[in-house]
Order: sequence, then C-alpha cells, then structure tokens
Amino acid sequence: MPVGRRDDYAAMHAGFRWDVPERFNIADVCCARWARRPDAASRVAIRAHGLGTTLTFAQLQARANRVSNLLRKLGVKRGDRVAIVMPQRFETAVAYMAVLQLGAVAMPLSMLFGPEALEYRLQNSEAVVAICDEVSRPNVEGMRSACPTLREVVEVSAADDLSPQFEAVATKADEGAVLIYTSGTTGPPKGALIPHRALIGNLPGFVCSQNWFGFDGRKNDKSDAVFWSPADWAWTGGLMDALLPSLYFGRPIVAYNGRFSPELAFTLMQEHGVTHSFLFPTALKAMMKAYPEPKKQFKLKLQGLMSAGEAVGDAVFAYCRDHLGVIVNEMFGQTEINYVVGNCNRYWPARANSMGRPYPGHRVAVIDDEGNECPPDVPGDVAVNRYDVHGHPDPIFFLGYWKNDDATRRKYTGDWCRTGDLATRDEDGYLWYQGRADDVFKAAGYRIGPSEIENCLVKHPAVANAAVVPKPDKERGALVKAFVVLAPGVQPDDQLIADLQLHVKGKLAPYEYPKEIEFIDALPMTTTGKVQRRVLRLREEEKARY
Repeated sequence: MPVGRRDDYAAMHAGFRWDVPERFNIADVCCARWARRPDAASRVAIRAHGLGTTLTFAQLQARANRVSNLLRKLGVKRGDRVAIVMPQRFETAVAYMAVLQLGAVAMPLSMLFGPEALEYRLQNSEAVVAICDEVSRPNVEGMRSACPTLREVVEVSAADDLSPQFEAVATKADEGAVLIYTSGTTGPPKGALIPHRALIGNLPGFVCSQNWFGFDGRKNDKSDAVFWSPADWAWTGGLMDALLPSLYFGRPIVAYNGRFSPELAFTLMQEHGVTHSFLFPTALKAMMKAYPEPKKQFKLKLQGLMSAGEAVGDAVFAYCRDHLGVIVNEMFGQTEINYVVGNCNRYWPARANSMGRPYPGHRVAVIDDEGNECPPDVPGDVAVNRYDVHGHPDPIFFLGYWKNDDATRRKYTGDWCRTGDLATRDEDGYLWYQGRADDVFKAAGYRIGPSEIENCLVKHPAVANAAVVPKPDKERGALVKAFVVLAPGVQPDDQLIADLQLHVKGKLAPYEYPKEIEFIDALPMTTTGKVQRRVLRLREEEKARY
C-alpha cells in the first residue's frame, strides 16, 4: 500500500490487490509459522493480566498440538464443529489453534450465554466436542442429554500427556474455519460460517484502523506493539478484530478474565504498555465519565484505537483525541462480512461521527431496495459487493448461514450483501450511520435515527449513557423517548429532565428532543457490548397495550 500523503485513500484503494492462496489455514499463519522461527521460545504471544504469566509462540504451538492429538483421538474429523466455551485465557487461544489446524470448525460460545442459548447452538451446529474450562464445564455437561451429537466435554488439561508433535491439515482457503452465531431482530440465532480466507479479508481494515499495526517501526519483526481489548474472544470483535490479527503479526495480546471497569482499563493499559486497542463506545463513554483527564493519573502509550458496535459520537471522539492522545478510528462490519468500512487517521482524515470509508479491497455502497446505489446524502442500506473495485473476489465474505439457505439468499441482492444498517454517503466517500433499519422510526412524520440524539445526551455532564426508542402515541404515531443512565453521583429529578430536554433542543432539530425521559440503572446490552434498543422498544409497546 502506498503511503506518505495526508490523504492517501484514493491511491491505496486503487493500488490494492488481494493475494489469497488456494491453501490457507488460520492456525498456521497465526501460530505455527512463528513457532518455526528461532526466537519462538522467547517471542510472547499472550500476557495474562493479574497473573504475571506469559505464553510464548513455542508454548502455544506445543499445547495446541497436544489438544489436536486429543481431538483426533476423540474422533474429531475435518469439518466437524468443536465448541469452545472459555473466556480470555491461554487455554482459549490454545483451543482455537488446535481446532483450526486439525481442519475442524471452531464454534465459540460466550460464557455469558444462559442454558437455552448454549443448548440451541450446540444442537443446531451438531457440535461433536466441547472444550471448556472448570467454570463452564458443569453447565455444558448438563446439556449432553439434549445434544445427541455432543460426544465429549473436555478441558485443555486433558491433553497434557499427549505428544507435542502434530501434522497440521492443509486446509483450503475456502473451507469453513469458525461458526459464530449472530442474533437477528426476529427468529432464532443464525450461525455464520466463516472461512479461513476471511482472516485475509480482515487484515487491511485491522492494519488501517490500528494505524498500521504490524508495520510500526519494526526491527527483525519486533516492535513495542502490545494489543488489548475487553472484547470477548467468543465474538467476532474479540476473535477476528483482536486475538487472531495480533497473533498473525506476531505481537503480544493481553488476556484478562474479569469484569470491565474504567479503572481496570487504564490500569491494565499502563501496566502492560498497551499501544493498540479496540474499545466499544460504551466502554469509552464510561472511561470518559470516570476519568475526564486520565493522563494526570495514568501513563498511556496508545498509538492506535479502534471502536465499533455503536456510533462513537463527537463527544467521545474529542475525548480520545484530547485526553487519550489518539484519534479513534471508527470501524463498521458484521460477523458475516467483517471490517469493511472505517477510518485510518494516519493516512486519511477521520471525521467525527462518520463510519469512515470502505477499507482497501472492499467495494461498499449505500443501496436502495432494488439494489441501486443511492446518490450522495440519500439514506439506504450499507452493502458490500462480492467483488472489489478491480472485479476480483473479496475474501471477507462468509460461506453462508448454517443450515439456513433461505436466510443466506435473503442477505443478498445480486452481488450486494446487505447489512441491514442504514447510512448516507457524502461526496468524499465517507459513510454516516443512520441506525439499524429496525431502530429507525417515525415520530410526527419525521424520520428519527436514535444515535444522533443519544450522542447529544451523552455530551451532558449528568449522562453516562443513553438509548432512544419510539414510544407509541395515538396522535403522532410515536414519541421520542430516552432511557438515560446517569453519571456517578448525579441524582434524578424533574429539573434534570427539563435540563436534558433543553440541552437536546439547543443542539438538534426541534422534533428530535425526547418528549419523555426515563432514568435507568443500566441499559440492556448484548454480550458484544451493543445497546439492545429492541428490548426497550418492545417494553414500551407492551406498556401501550394496557
């Protein structure tokens, strides 16, 4: 990729070409190739925060080989699904490498899933083995009677006595590697089957959003780069946007198995000298409210910061720039087609509130219902084309929804893969998020996107977080209602409601201010850190029936 000018975007996009080999395996490029190097015994792959221990690439490979031998002994074959039910810890990375180099399909499952969510995924995927830790194992063991294909539930330690030698399977780039279940707004969760080549598709966006991570003044393939994200390794954000790309570049990632807090985030980043991170907007908002001037208390070395999942908003954008010392690069993607749009402030200007531009290698557009590209500033569905600007296949695409061909077909309009997220595109190619198609609503005839109002509310010092939904109204169809989480120490009262309404009125259009505000201790969140507006919206619809 050519670099050197303030805005190199056009040249980078035009000059980029994909290089996808026929044979490709994620475990090989993320671990085995580093384990074959002379410095494998000293090159750190993972640091465990709070435990003072590290795992080198040599150790990671040897342990993965043992687990691969265990899985083969248990009858796991190429293409079989193996569930991984563990948090951020050494054993989780070991399990991924072991499953992938065996040619099986890793199925990450969050520790936060309840019994019904776990059981559904184990049944639907027809997983044959589950790799757990001491916490998750009893829960999964209890589901075996309801999951007839699940033959064994094991821990990584069960492989300790097996051989550290293993001959990896030479998988094709198009073979399935990871099966991640993603919940839609309606119906049961869908399993997105991700191929090995998708990691290649992820890399341009990862490098750009992390300000050239992996190419950061290295000497002998080493640098001071250290990555950390609180994103669960059971999700796309933690697996494909943090763990795997960090290992791909041979850089250490910090693992922390515990509850997130602003103090924890800053302490961890200081202790480990974290240079690059992925932090959800929700986390950044909490950090901003808890530590308005963090550099007075913590020594930070951040060089790159990516955020995704929700709109960052200009308040958080300014906080990162002014107080974390780094421009936050927003990123947009989905489990099915990840890391396709975003910013790279090092080589093109990041604009506050913008999703960014399509990353090199991806052809992204805003399209209408018929699949036609919308003119600038006209909202439509963000979609990614199967082919890049040069007409070559884009490796980022998922293979399809597991045992759900109809849902896979509905995802596409011709060669365009729809995301279900609404945005506009400006004359310079920047995308501006309007909200999920199912989050946008009309009130008194006006089309309302919740993110702009939420961003405005968070700018008020009394507000820690906010979610905006429609409240059914007989006369106007719907009213704008805001659920507000207050900053620590702030007490709710009628005067504060009036102040917040006036705050929004003074910054946005008159029809956008919340006619009703309800204070709430915490917003309903997905396990990936996204606000569940649907839960709040359904609650309001239910209340309106009585």
